[in-house]
Amino acid sequence: MAEAVLIDLYGLELNSQGNCTETLLKTLKAVQYHYAGKAQFLCIICCNNISREWDSEHDNCELETRNEFSAFLSDFEIVSNPSIAASLYMIKQKIDEKNLSSIKVIVPVHRKKLMKAFIDQLFTEVYSFEFEDLQVKDGFLKQSTEINVITAPEVEKIQDEIETYLRSLPELNGKITIITSPLIPDIFIHGFTTRTGGISYIPTLSSFNLFSSYKRRDPKTVVQENLRRLANAAGFNAKKFYRVKIDHAKEVWIMGKKEPEFYDAITTNQRGVTIAALGADCIPIVFADPVKKACGVAHSGWKGTLLGVAMATVKAMISEYGCSLEDIIAVLGPSVGPCCFTLPRESASAFHDLHPTCVRLFDSPNPYVDIRKATRILLEQGGILPHNIQDQNQDLNLCTSCCPEKFFSCVRDGFNFGTQIGFISVRE
Repeated sequence: MAEAVLIDLYGLELNSQGNCTETLLKTLKAVQYHYAGKAQFLCIICCNNISREWDSEHDNCELETRNEFSAFLSDFEIVSNPSIAASLYMIKQKIDEKNLSSIKVIVPVHRKKLMKAFIDQLFTEVYSFEFEDLQVKDGFLKQSTEINVITAPEVEKIQDEIETYLRSLPELNGKITIITSPLIPDIFIHGFTTRTGGISYIPTLSSFNLFSSYKRRDPKTVVQENLRRLANAAGFNAKKFYRVKIDHAKEVWIMGKKEPEFYDAITTNQRGVTIAALGADCIPIVFADPVKKACGVAHSGWKGTLLGVAMATVKAMISEYGCSLEDIIAVLGPSVGPCCFTLPRESASAFHDLHPTCVRLFDSPNPYVDIRKATRILLEQGGILPHNIQDQNQDLNLCTSCCPEKFFSCVRDGFNFGTQIGFISVRE
């Protein structure tokens, strides 16, 4: 059974016949009767104030009917906006506030494909939608020509409407903040994001979430708007932006070669191309060689750390671009600290074997593990100069789990955590 019911009256014009208010009232009563006590959210979407418009344009309706109609509307949430994108996004916020996911959309048949096209852009697979035809009878409402197919230009127009609306939204929870390293010279654009300055409103994703998935309520359109704002703030081209496709392993995509299905690292020497590693407790690592003007990123969780994703990235830069170990700089972005990250003893033993200082309370069932220290040890063992590794400063070494105002954290927030990134590009 639907948790939320949306009745689409958007774009339907009133006829001038006196019985239309009574007819609409019967229609809405039927919806309410069927879903009352079952759905937690009943909503009407329209492009005008239907109560005021029906009252003003249908003075010949009996006063009793008009009053009954106005009173009945109080049982529905009315979302009135000239933009479909704005209306649906406002409805999405109300649905998310109630943590609902099963939605019935009662829509005139001529608008069903259009409504689906908007919903596909603004919602993720977290939500399940069921569509039902709104029966529009003669003498009730005038309807437009039925839309059978949404063409590519129409899809583009829908995307433009959504993007325009999202661009108009104010930033949440402060300004965009980018953490940079003094080790990386200005021939590169680089940084690590925090969670402030975006438009994501769901608490665990608020506000600068930079990754969308079928498990989260942030759609790709919102993440793209956050990315656009980051690109403007940092000075890179958002259309030449590539993220890792996480497998928690050590596969490296060398740009210019065939892209693997999954990879936790990317390297490139192409100017103007920005590459990024995701992080929300796992370490986003940024690599730079100012001599060969090449760079790389790696996503290093505890599994990737032990598998050697950091040195796999370094080796790719050496083999593909002729980089030298002594020239490569590695900067570790914010991650979970040993204060908050535990593993079962059998998994922690591999870190203890690497170096005992990587593990605290090793004899306990769930020892505390320092993946940052382990990453530095592995990089130094691989030949990266100690002074070319930055894993400590007042921002970079903050524990993501301990700093809810600055960072997203899976350990802290659970399943619906947000994502920050580490990014780098060679300036054009």
